[in-house]
Amino acid sequence: MALGLGEESAHRGMAQFQEMMRQQLEGSMYAELQKLLGTASGADKEVAKKNLEGFANLFQRFLQVKGPSVEWVKIQRPPEDSIQPYERIAARGLPDNVADSLNKLVVVKLNGGLGTSMGCKGPKSLISVRNENTFLDLTVQQIEHLNKTYNTDVPLVLMNSFNTDEDTKKILQKYTHHRVKIHTFNQSRYPRINKESLLPVASSLSMSGQNAEAWYPPGHGDIYASFYNSGLLDQLIAQGKEYIFVSNIDNLGATVDLHILHHLVSQPNGKRCEFVMEVTDKTRADVKGGTLITYDGKLRLLEIAQVPKAHVDEFKSVSKFKIFNTNNLWISLPAIKRLQEKAAMDMEIIVNPKTLDGGQNVIQLETAVGAAIKCFDNAMGINVPRSRFLPVKTTSDLLLVMSNLYSLEAGSLTMSPKREFPTTPHVKLGSSFTKVQEYLTRLESIPDILELDHLTVSGDVTFGKNVSLKGTVIIIANHGDRIDIPAGSMLENKIVSGNLRILDH
Repeated sequence: MALGLGEESAHRGMAQFQEMMRQQLEGSMYAELQKLLGTASGADKEVAKKNLEGFANLFQRFLQVKGPSVEWVKIQRPPEDSIQPYERIAARGLPDNVADSLNKLVVVKLNGGLGTSMGCKGPKSLISVRNENTFLDLTVQQIEHLNKTYNTDVPLVLMNSFNTDEDTKKILQKYTHHRVKIHTFNQSRYPRINKESLLPVASSLSMSGQNAEAWYPPGHGDIYASFYNSGLLDQLIAQGKEYIFVSNIDNLGATVDLHILHHLVSQPNGKRCEFVMEVTDKTRADVKGGTLITYDGKLRLLEIAQVPKAHVDEFKSVSKFKIFNTNNLWISLPAIKRLQEKAAMDMEIIVNPKTLDGGQNVIQLETAVGAAIKCFDNAMGINVPRSRFLPVKTTSDLLLVMSNLYSLEAGSLTMSPKREFPTTPHVKLGSSFTKVQEYLTRLESIPDILELDHLTVSGDVTFGKNVSLKGTVIIIANHGDRIDIPAGSMLENKIVSGNLRILDH
């Protein structure tokens, strides 16, 4: 529709006004960041300068973005060959010299998160998940097992945040005699932004007092810049390392897969794949997970935050978008270096609203590591078995990994061959089980769940020793009631409700 002259000039006037406001905001933010930098001293100043420069770039892009970052009509399904089934990759077999491939690999774990959602203090990686082993213990055991089996030198790199760095470094002492070289680097520290004024809430670079809440780690997409800035990226390339395998430290299914590694290393140099995203089939529990699409001719990660409101239900549909991103990624080190040096790493901005303890509304600007897939050459997805996605986000997940559903060997969990179908039971534990400490006091031992399909527990419920659960079990203690499941009970396809207490006579 053509605009009339009056409308056109009003439109132009509006655009000029918006541009002027944007520049003004950018100028105010720049002045505030300079003030913050003025509060730094010594070696901290250099780190703070890099952090604030990275933040300023992100903020500038945030002001330029208009509306959702995708036009829904331009979204296409990825071509068949861009997402390969794992079986096809594995069918190629392994070479005689597996060690040569392994010596080109670095394992990177995203270790910036705290265990607060499960009621724990300190880094999430230090929560015990199986036989007193923490997430970090299991990771070290897996890599040590590889290094001993193949006589290789696969190092472990932890990306910490300012929340987890100190506690993690203290604990690393215990691994000095393990056959794994462990490196750490810190992700950036960015200022939270006041939602109204769009200016930082921090008054200085200090992390104490009121200022402690003013800073945040900007999501795992920050890995590229902070890895590069730390100097560790160059150091590993100089040692002949070619690929990193990146995953969340709380995904117990994310172990080094020799078939995927062989596929990467054996490609002809000109066509070498620089980025692999492991995806897996979506179930109703995964409707919020990011998915792969083709957009402007490139493979791209589509996250729920980028979807226009009118299309959210379509995005969640299991029939239209059949796979989701596990966040297990294999990425070329020289490619990261190239893209960082050209400032060509382009990731969509995720705007994360938060409310601080004092009630102030702020926003955090974040990016996701998988969103960079579109920047790399010959990127592809590999549709892997569900067993490679075993995240522990809640105590319901913890019940699964602590149970007889899995056996533990050399740091890796394997589903029991006695389980008749490969899917995990659907477990929903109520709010009385949210915190790890409470959860542990309510279970005298972990129930046998080999034949369980579905478990829902709500209210004040405790489990005695050697309880066995099969089929669908629903246990609901009403408000004020308590249900104690007696030791040795076997519940199969049962609903237990009301009040059940068996007392010693």
